[in-house]
Amino acid sequence: MKTDKRTFIIFSKHRRLKRLWQFFFTGWGLVMIAALVAGSLFTKQLLWTPISAINMNDIVANQFKMSNASFVGIDKDGKPFKIQAKIGYQEYENPDIIFMETISGTINRTSGEETITDNITAKTGQYNNVKRTITLLGDVKIDSSNGDRVRTKELVIKL
Repeated sequence: MKTDKRTFIIFSKHRRLKRLWQFFFTGWGLVMIAALVAGSLFTKQLLWTPISAINMNDIVANQFKMSNASFVGIDKDGKPFKIQAKIGYQEYENPDIIFMETISGTINRTSGEETITDNITAKTGQYNNVKRTITLLGDVKIDSSNGDRVRTKELVIKL
């Protein structure tokens, strides 16, 4: 009886598939896959993702972004203030500073016996939570209820 070469090739292919099947389902393959997944989770890197166009720096930079942010509080004299920004965001490295864009707000202050309300607008600004200061930058405009007007490029307000 003659042996057929095709039968031998087909038999060897199935044997390889059988060995691969046994490798994965006897536990070693599952252990290796679990180690790869656990490694990517513990290092917090998406090593397994097929999308190479992900910009992780952009994701980290914008994870603390707020739209139509509003900050309300009381200053050291007990007077209320309110600041609104179209966009407010925090940087990962500077959690104490809130960066703001397109700012408007009101601050109340006392001059003698009179309470004056200041309406403020600016292009950009920074609210420092630790120092309790607001730094306004770019076309800063202040219109006070007593008729005073201020136009400047930069203004620092201590709360």
